[in-house]
Amino acid sequence: MRLHVAGPKDVWAGLIYIAFGGLMFWGALGYRLGTAGRMGPGYFPRVLAVILVAIGVVALVRGLIVRGERIDGIAWKPLALILASSVLFGLLLERAGLVVALVALVLVSASASKEFRFDPKAVAGLVALIGFCVAAFVKGLGVPMPILGTWLEPLAVLAP
Repeated sequence: MRLHVAGPKDVWAGLIYIAFGGLMFWGALGYRLGTAGRMGPGYFPRVLAVILVAIGVVALVRGLIVRGERIDGIAWKPLALILASSVLFGLLLERAGLVVALVALVLVSASASKEFRFDPKAVAGLVALIGFCVAAFVKGLGVPMPILGTWLEPLAVLAP
């Protein structure tokens, strides 16, 4: 019996989600799970991994049932830009701080899209994203990330 693939893009996307979710879950097995009320370091990565696998299963099944787009080729430039933006974020976070790292992440990854335009709405969205991340992660959750990194410490002294 031959399996009919109606939507190859969805099938491949589903397989990629399942693979990454499985790897993430496997990587989190070395950490203590805890409970929902008292989460251990492995709780959140495992929950995200299960969600990622579930999304992958839905995409895979959809690709087998619903007719979708063919795969014409791989868009290498957008793929490289999105990967580079993630690497750049990781490299800049400690040295330049969360604000600069997020600006680099958003601008480099957004440049992967043909539709992206750097206009006032995009700037407002970027400022809102940075404000939310600082408020939620650094201030609210206490994640030890510098808002301004070591490169920008002289500017922090000048601020009131």
